[in-house]
Amino acid sequence: MDSPSSVPAWVRAEPARLLGFAARAAHPGGGFAWLDDAGRPVLDRPVETWITCRMTHVFALARLQGSDTGEQVTHGVAALTGLLRDPDHGGWYATTTLSEKRAYEHAFVVLAAASAVAAGAEGAEPLLADALDVVERRFWEPGPGRVADVWDRGWTRLEDYRGANANMHTVEAFLAAADVTGDRVWATRALSIVDKLVHGEARAHGWLLPEHYDASWHVRLDHNRDEPAHPFRPFGATIGHLFEWARLAVHLDRALGTDAPEWLVPDAEALFATAARHGWAVDGNPGFGYTTDFAGTPVVRTRLHWVVAEAIAAAWTLHQATGDPAYLDRFREWCDHADACFVDRELGSWHHELDPENRPAAAVWAGKPDIYHAYQATLLPVLPAAASFAGALITRR
Repeated sequence: MDSPSSVPAWVRAEPARLLGFAARAAHPGGGFAWLDDAGRPVLDRPVETWITCRMTHVFALARLQGSDTGEQVTHGVAALTGLLRDPDHGGWYATTTLSEKRAYEHAFVVLAAASAVAAGAEGAEPLLADALDVVERRFWEPGPGRVADVWDRGWTRLEDYRGANANMHTVEAFLAAADVTGDRVWATRALSIVDKLVHGEARAHGWLLPEHYDASWHVRLDHNRDEPAHPFRPFGATIGHLFEWARLAVHLDRALGTDAPEWLVPDAEALFATAARHGWAVDGNPGFGYTTDFAGTPVVRTRLHWVVAEAIAAAWTLHQATGDPAYLDRFREWCDHADACFVDRELGSWHHELDPENRPAAAVWAGKPDIYHAYQATLLPVLPAAASFAGALITRR
């Protein structure tokens, strides 16, 4: 649809630069370490499953694009097969020191395993089969058509909480699983989640999607009001997630083809418009705040790198889906903002957090833990326009 000139030169070069930053991410004890501002592994911090999965996924994507990252993919698969997997009860620990079982991490195990299968990594296929089995037996709730959230180690106690965040990443994981297995049940389940949370809850709340629910999926609008900047369960609506859901809805539309409901792309456009209206420069400075209340008033004005990364990815995806040049304008505007404020030319990667005046900060996130959001956002615009994001990336070699 567009010539290469539609994508800034720095964006086209950014995936390789990000891989260079992450070159030291492998933890000598297994898995991938949290990275500090200079890309040094923080070795005294427990190895975290979500970081290991996201980095395994990124290195698998890089392998699929021709980079020599097969060793890193193998390293990640080994950790997910051994170090981070519970040999007694099955499933994956949250970290090497935290034994609870969370849907968030399990979604990323599925994503990492699917990517590793596509990249041809040894041991990836049984890992994916194991991960899908655990998600189906322990987290998938057929009645609500969504996933539960947090179990104890032995699968005996399930937290009285359900969250949109874990379900959003489950959609991403299910799309990847559908691509590599050819089993459409995973795309169908992704649609169930998007139907309930986007077409249902987001639409009912003016496209400001509630993040938090009880075990019966009743909305908890006041959840974490006293901890509004929580990194995983913040109070209110999360601007970056609106963009992420919008992108995933378009990918799902493409994955389903003629079976896709007609509302998927219009709902994606509504989410995008709401995120842009309530998130972009609402306090007078360029950038996206982290959260708003349900009237659209900013709550946490801190700028997080993953939010602008998802905004860039959503703008590009919707431009490709609709042909509307307004999305391309937004894509370029937000690429310029990322380049000016987030991309760290001195130490590498992107600043993970800025204060409301766009100065580096660390109130929510310390360091630059991984490159998942920035890598995907800058890789997406150089992929074939006709393919879904998951389909373009997660395809067997």
